[in-house]
Amino acid sequence: MTGALRPTVLVDAENVRRSRWPNLSREKLVSRARDWARRNDKELLVVFDGPPPERAPDLVGGEPTADDWLAEHAAEYAPYWLVTSDRVLRERAGSAAERLIGGGTFLDLI
Repeated sequence: MTGALRPTVLVDAENVRRSRWPNLSREKLVSRARDWARRNDKELLVVFDGPPPERAPDLVGGEPTADDWLAEHAAEYAPYWLVTSDRVLRERAGSAAERLIGGGTFLDLI
């Protein structure tokens, strides 16, 4: 018998980074999100508008935007949590999400 799948936490990077002032750097977001995912036994995928700050399996550059990438690919990561405060993106990508987390709330967590 296999255990339950760990949820993949899909992060709308720019939405999270810019949810508070001063904005978190791309690198700091990645570092803090990775630490949080390890501590909480979650898979992580951080999706950026354009190229990510480094090449890594847990980072994706959305083409043409992170929102478009998430809307098209989120269901492939089920079970997943979606991290964004963007209401339109929540409608486009979040219909099958186990949990929706706002950008500012996620910053508090990480």
